[in-house]
Amino acid sequence: MERTANINLAGWRADRASLSKRQLSLKTFAGILIACACVSAVFASWLPLQFSIVTVFLFAGPHNWFELRYFLMRLPVRFGKSRNFFLTAFAGIGFLTATYISLPVLYSFNLFPDHLWPTILASWNTMLLLWIGVLVWLRGKNKVRRDWSWAFPIAFGLCAANWLAPEFFSLGIVYLHPLVALWFLDRHLARTRPEWLRTYRRCLCLLPLLLGGMFWQLTRTAALPDDNGLFWRITQHAGAQLLPNISSHVLVATHVFLEMLHYGVWLVALPLIAPLTKKRDAEELPVRQRAAFWQVNAVPLARHPRGFPRLVTTALVFGLFAVAILWFGFSVDYATTRDVYFTIAIAHVLAEAPFLLKML
Repeated sequence: MERTANINLAGWRADRASLSKRQLSLKTFAGILIACACVSAVFASWLPLQFSIVTVFLFAGPHNWFELRYFLMRLPVRFGKSRNFFLTAFAGIGFLTATYISLPVLYSFNLFPDHLWPTILASWNTMLLLWIGVLVWLRGKNKVRRDWSWAFPIAFGLCAANWLAPEFFSLGIVYLHPLVALWFLDRHLARTRPEWLRTYRRCLCLLPLLLGGMFWQLTRTAALPDDNGLFWRITQHAGAQLLPNISSHVLVATHVFLEMLHYGVWLVALPLIAPLTKKRDAEELPVRQRAAFWQVNAVPLARHPRGFPRLVTTALVFGLFAVAILWFGFSVDYATTRDVYFTIAIAHVLAEAPFLLKML
């Protein structure tokens, strides 16, 4: 009896110690989230133009590499019943990326009069919305007893709004895209650390408070200088021309703040959490499945006997080469490289849609 009681007491103490450790980890996780968000808001409000230049220079390329690796982790070896979904996804990414890249080329050659460009932009936005609607519908077909055909009336409604003001619709994508990373982190926590999910969502309540505080603090400030080509590009990208009644200081600071959060998720949060699994499954997984993010064998598409290890390795190595080229381009001609990057980067923006849908 006494021995049994001691064993139970030891188990109870172990459970208490384990619970205390998890709570401490959860507090640390929440503290890091809040601290990073507050520091990002302060820096973005203080020197928005300078931090826009620095963050894009340092983190634009690396965060795309981390996204590529994350997507390779999520890509199945065989598509199976998701075949139509992935074929539609890849075809849409290729076509929409090619057409988007062609727009500035066509504009530079003055092939169309200026009054037609809103129509061209609205047409591209329409194709994007219809593509996402089809992906949502196909994703619903892959889930048991789910009918996601509601995606089509929503897509058509957004298409109508887009045709009313295509420039504002495109500007909305600029500001909404960074928030997609927060959604990725939410879905990843739901799969790997569900006990952290509620705390994470509570921390997200701080985001509108920070944005509201930034707007209240900066709305009466003078517009940012745009007397050189680089500063003009940054302010225009944030919507200064479309929203002349709002200080460009507010617009650029808000966009830089959201971009800093976006980079933080892909470069810090997800790489740290990605190797983690639910506690009940951690001991059953082989060590190579919990390998560091830089190890190619951690990617199922490379590890599986019927996978493609050389293709995955080539993609990751080419990604590192592209990051080096991007840094070199920023060092030589920052303004031009920035324009090229934000045009080509539409590919990773589009790629986020199907992979996020697969996590729902």
